[in-house]
Amino acid sequence: MHRLDFLLPGGMRAKGPRFQSALPTDPALWSLPTGRSMRARVRSFAPIIGDDPRLLVLGSMPGVASLDAHRYYAHPRNLFWPIVGTLLGFDPVLPYDARIAHVRARGIALWDVAGECVRPGSLDARIDAGSVVPNDIRGLLARHPGITRIRFNGAAAESLFRRHVLPALETPLDLLRLPSTSPAHAALGFEGKLAAWREGFAGV
Repeated sequence: MHRLDFLLPGGMRAKGPRFQSALPTDPALWSLPTGRSMRARVRSFAPIIGDDPRLLVLGSMPGVASLDAHRYYAHPRNLFWPIVGTLLGFDPVLPYDARIAHVRARGIALWDVAGECVRPGSLDARIDAGSVVPNDIRGLLARHPGITRIRFNGAAAESLFRRHVLPALETPLDLLRLPSTSPAHAALGFEGKLAAWREGFAGV
């Protein structure tokens, strides 16, 4: 008879007959990790940028839905596209390429602060701070000196930027944190987020 090893939550290992006695008492903890949760190191996308960018929107790291779809802000309850579509005057349910074309045409660039990091799941709170490798935002700004404003999509993006990017920058920039469009940030509704983003996008 073969002996089976089971890796339990918290790193505990149970072998064969000991497995049942080693299970947590809470059945909710019995499930073993699957899918992307087993691949905790994640990598962000290339930036979305047009010919004449003037404002850069920075997130922290794309969530699981975005990574799986290979698209920025792909979670169906993320408010980024409804907000930006309202502000720029396009239908947020347009095909992805059409939405990107509208953003580029208005001088808006999209990227994330973290190029890669360890983060099980999608929550910013689960990013392992010591694992963050930042994107080359300094290089992007040097190649596109017309970018003078940076808007952070949430507190985590701003925190990562100030820690990993800002100390190496020499040119002063207009920096502003905006409410996260993530569904995890539910304390503020659509209208409240829209008002804040409208102010942050003034002049676009």
